[in-house]
Amino acid sequence: MPRPARGSGGPSERSPLLNYRLCSSVSVEAEPSAARAAGARKLPTFLGVVVPTLLSMFSVVLFLRLGFVVGQAGLFQSLAMFVVAYFIIGLTVLSVCAISTNGALDAGGAYYMISRALGPEFGGSIGIMFFLANVCASALYILGLVEAVVDDFGAPAEGVAGSATQVLPRGYWFDLLYGTVFLFLCLLVCLVGAGIYAKATFLIFLIVMLVLGTVCLSFFVVAPRKVKLPPGIDGNSTEQGNASFTGFKHSTLQANLFADYSVDYTTGRLMSFSTVFAVMFNGCTGIMAGSNMSGDLKRPSYSIPRGTITAVIFTYIVYNLLAFLLSCTCDRLLLQRDYSFLRDINIWPPFVIIGVYCSTLSAAMSNLIGASRILYALAKDDLFGKVLGPAKRTSHDGNPWMAVIFSWILVQLVLFSGKLNTIAAVVTIFFLLVYATVDLACLALEWASAPNFRPTFRYFTWHTCVLGIAGCFVMVFLISPIYASASVAFMVVLLVALHYLSPSSSWGYISQALIFHQVRKYLLMLDIRKEHVKFWRPQVLLMVRNPRTSLQLISFINDLKKSGLYVLGHVELDDLDSLPSDPLPHQSDSWLHLVDRLNIKAFVNLTLSDSIRHGTQQLLFISGLGGMRPNTIALGFYDDTASEDRLSQHPAFSSGEEVAWQNFPPPWTSGTQKCLSPREYVAIIADALKMQRNVLLARSFEELKPPQELGWRAQPLIDVWPINLLRPDSAHYVNTCSLFLLQMACVLAMARAWRRARLRLFLCMESGARPRGQEDKLRQLLKDLRIQADIHTVLWDSAVALHWHRQQQMAGDTDAFGFSGNAAQVTDEYLSAVNQLILQQSSAPTVRFLYLPRPPANTRLYGRYLEQLEVLTRGLGPTLLVHGVSAVTSTEL
Repeated sequence: MPRPARGSGGPSERSPLLNYRLCSSVSVEAEPSAARAAGARKLPTFLGVVVPTLLSMFSVVLFLRLGFVVGQAGLFQSLAMFVVAYFIIGLTVLSVCAISTNGALDAGGAYYMISRALGPEFGGSIGIMFFLANVCASALYILGLVEAVVDDFGAPAEGVAGSATQVLPRGYWFDLLYGTVFLFLCLLVCLVGAGIYAKATFLIFLIVMLVLGTVCLSFFVVAPRKVKLPPGIDGNSTEQGNASFTGFKHSTLQANLFADYSVDYTTGRLMSFSTVFAVMFNGCTGIMAGSNMSGDLKRPSYSIPRGTITAVIFTYIVYNLLAFLLSCTCDRLLLQRDYSFLRDINIWPPFVIIGVYCSTLSAAMSNLIGASRILYALAKDDLFGKVLGPAKRTSHDGNPWMAVIFSWILVQLVLFSGKLNTIAAVVTIFFLLVYATVDLACLALEWASAPNFRPTFRYFTWHTCVLGIAGCFVMVFLISPIYASASVAFMVVLLVALHYLSPSSSWGYISQALIFHQVRKYLLMLDIRKEHVKFWRPQVLLMVRNPRTSLQLISFINDLKKSGLYVLGHVELDDLDSLPSDPLPHQSDSWLHLVDRLNIKAFVNLTLSDSIRHGTQQLLFISGLGGMRPNTIALGFYDDTASEDRLSQHPAFSSGEEVAWQNFPPPWTSGTQKCLSPREYVAIIADALKMQRNVLLARSFEELKPPQELGWRAQPLIDVWPINLLRPDSAHYVNTCSLFLLQMACVLAMARAWRRARLRLFLCMESGARPRGQEDKLRQLLKDLRIQADIHTVLWDSAVALHWHRQQQMAGDTDAFGFSGNAAQVTDEYLSAVNQLILQQSSAPTVRFLYLPRPPANTRLYGRYLEQLEVLTRGLGPTLLVHGVSAVTSTEL
């Protein structure tokens, strides 16, 4: 592996903080874009946040629908609606303030906050919904403006006298034409840029405030009068064609205190609390107007919380004040049957007309420019690939003109719906879902307890986030269960699609922080002192020399782990003193990519050491955490068989991605020097047993055919030989190692891929013994352990006759494997006979499990021990030699 030159730091050495306005060398190509970005951020708090938010929240509701809300719901329910609505948006505002003051904000407003907090899946799905919500809201306000213009200047119905100014033709297509003209005016303003938009909205703000002042004054100075009601949906006036502005009267207030839901005269639908609330809530959905301009603000982290809170408090006071004044001065028929009655009771009627036009036009512009900023942010993040590619285009001063045009086209399409109240529920639901997700993002950041979540705005807790989420979802389904269900389903579809199709991002995933937080908590609760054999499961450390030659073994151990811990360990031979930096982080990416492609549930643990043995000791000591530590080590078998590169042949690894695997060395070939000696290999086994780790040795697993490759007709076979074949004179079936061998074979048979496998247990007996009694005992043991297996009795007299089975009973002179002095008591002739016996009794099973004897105490005999294992397992195909040191079976309930 090539090493970086000493002192040549790579990109990984540079902290992200160093890139934050501290780098003095900027490329020539980057200077224009940086200058444009700096120039685009020029709006202060008042013009960039307060004014757009106020105008968006007032919009249609202030002049055209507030009387409708009070007339249908009554004063008490209207005030309750305001409390509920502002409670929900207030909690969301707290979350917005917290997130916006936790770091630098870019274009996209709520989308940017959510995507950088919850990741691209949530961010992209909510970003699309927020974009559509702004598109629909823009159309909603355009329709409100058209409705006001037609009411003021539309030609009267046949047989009804009208004024000289009522000349505009009425009808669906005419209304669509008027809406198209107004929308085109909004388009022109938005195409010029945020600067002209801010100036236009400030002028409109002054006009709206003046009109609002005249409306409040009119309640006190205008004399009581009769107001002519407009025609209903059928074009005819009602039987009672006039309503009264009574001035301040106690009887009027009493009549307007309670709800009296009736049919809406423009749609013919019976109103209810939920439908009226949906209309009213549109007066609260503008709280994100300032956040949407985050890419154009001088100091977004400073301006968004202060400007948004100021606008919310001001609008809440105004709505409550006007609701009370309306309840005291206007009879219910006037409130229910005339949307534009404020014009008729104003000290100068054109004031209200101008206010309605200005507020609705500014709200439409605000949502149009907000939608374009969200679409531009989505396009920049490439979450939807080339579909949104054209929306990235900007003018010389940074205005995303293409995103503005796309948004304008969609708003134009929404205008075909025709009626304001028709899309009010959809807009409200979309905005509520966005608010809920903003609360969720803040909640996730708070629960993750990440050290870098340090918002300067501290007036929030996880309780406010939870209440905000609950309130949003309650109101969503209260407004329209059908629209709510469809919207949630649409969001889930987007989320799943982005999860599988969107490219990975470097934003940071809150899910990782939450998982870390929870895992740490549960790891502390996982007390090793409370472990019980009933709940034992294999936790395997698989030592991998080279993944190119170990793919079958890696997948096999993944099946064998039974939902336990699985760690891929690798020792890199090198000396850190001679290296400029640690090479392991660079290699770990390839290993993690390998885990992803093989679709296995494993951790990767790499270490640097001067020898394989010392590195394995390190991994045995440090792998895992708390109660999750490997209790079993798995090793490939030590032999001289040439290795074959399986990586290039595996279907999960395409040839075009060879660069990802260049950190893996080429396979070992015969004749080249090994980095591990036979003695060191056996020493690793002995070290593991000393550390009370179970040991698995895997031989010939490159020949393993997984069950899924055998076909549905073929039944996988798992052959188990639970006897120490190197000690035929002291063969016991019921000891710790044999029971562990049975347990591992049973665990494999329980894996999903191996559930069709048949377990075959081979009972080795001499002809002079009582095979029936031994078989009955073994069958009872299997029954007690709930292990289903076929028992096959094998007579091995011919093999045992080759072995001297009477050991010298000399204290301290005989070890556990029949080694006496310097001479091995087990001959190759006997081992070859046993090898042939195994082949004869079980031809071509899928995998074999054999008893692994303990290495000799005399280290000089390590080489002979390995030779015996090689002769015993020669030509057996995929074979797993197993030695267990811990009790793993239980007959208790």
